[in-house]
Amino acid sequence: MVDVLITNGPWLIAIAAAFGFLMAWGIGANDVANAMGTSVGSNAITIKQAIIIAMIFEFAGAYLAGGEVTSTIRKGIIDSAYFVDSPELLVYGMISALLAAGIWLVVASALGWPVSTTHSIVGAIVGFAAVGVSADSVAWSKVLGIVGSWIITPAISGFIAFTIFQSVQKLIFNTDNPLENAKRYVPFYMALAGFVMSLVTIKKGLKHVGLHFSNVEAYSLALVVAVLVGIGGMLAIKRLKMSQSADHQTQFGNVEKVFAILMVVTACCMAFAHGSNDVANAIGPLAAVVSVVNSGGEIASKAELVWWILPLGAFGIVMGLAIFGKRVMQTIGKNITHLTPSRGFAAELAAASTVVIASGTGLPISTTQTLVGAVLGVGMARGIAAINIGVVRNIVVSWVVTLPAGAGLSIIFFFMIKGIFS
Repeated sequence: MVDVLITNGPWLIAIAAAFGFLMAWGIGANDVANAMGTSVGSNAITIKQAIIIAMIFEFAGAYLAGGEVTSTIRKGIIDSAYFVDSPELLVYGMISALLAAGIWLVVASALGWPVSTTHSIVGAIVGFAAVGVSADSVAWSKVLGIVGSWIITPAISGFIAFTIFQSVQKLIFNTDNPLENAKRYVPFYMALAGFVMSLVTIKKGLKHVGLHFSNVEAYSLALVVAVLVGIGGMLAIKRLKMSQSADHQTQFGNVEKVFAILMVVTACCMAFAHGSNDVANAIGPLAAVVSVVNSGGEIASKAELVWWILPLGAFGIVMGLAIFGKRVMQTIGKNITHLTPSRGFAAELAAASTVVIASGTGLPISTTQTLVGAVLGVGMARGIAAINIGVVRNIVVSWVVTLPAGAGLSIIFFFMIKGIFS
């Protein structure tokens, strides 16, 4: 059956590239929208600014740092030994998985549901492998690990967000002079954001450009960046014209202005971290198809990324956000709980920190669930009444539906593609 790959190779690659682009487009519409949702929802930046920031940083994250997670998605979930005698099944399966996950993401984005792109592709890959090939070809323990991370991830990010927000309340808002304390403490929050961000860049991003750092060097560099960001923040806050004698309400408003500056920094961080983590969902299966077709049916343990794959994924993500990202931004930024820049900052920094922790361990977490967990953590800090339970219920239902939806669509497409080509 390897003849199928040789005669239809260019067609299979072209179809996989088109569906890979659709999948990346869905990631942009759904996932990037929630990476930017807190910044837009708290009115720190406009939708137009969010799209420009995302374009630059998502593209950079995907292009510079997107190679690492790709191997986890591709190698971990299904056992390639089952495809050695019939590599064309792996090609058909990955193509159907991309189409299935892409369609589900577009539907979810249209409904304004922040679902997980990671679950969509995992569900789709598990679906075609279990039904179309053999239930034993799926590493069910890995799938369980991923399911476990859906509970653990929002819990971790919610806890971190809760803690950050409580510290902001204690050190700044619940004091006699919020403005003075904001000038004192905000540079430290900025430095923390700089540290988390630079760490993900150094540890994940730079090694794909041929720069390698040991752990000590990476942490030292991140510390230097943190200090510089903190100093920069201090100078920026000094330049803001604000009246110390104003009443508490006005001072709160001025403090939020300071946090709005911070939100822009964290929005850039989130976009970069997201690009590096989630582009894998679109390009992992595509890289597998290209690798199998180009090698004439040989399934390598590590697929070399062809030069055009990363830019295709990065460009697809940016297009999806620009054209279709508004609805999910609305859900995350406005509908779960009322966000101000200080609350949005706590949520975003917590989510970025969780992404860093997960990326370091190579776990394919869901950025969506990380962020929803963080927004819930911030809402919880103000009491359960501050959370819109109905919206949260819909989000959780959409998460549960995502795996079977991806799997079901993928099974249908798998048999259709198999029928067309063989």
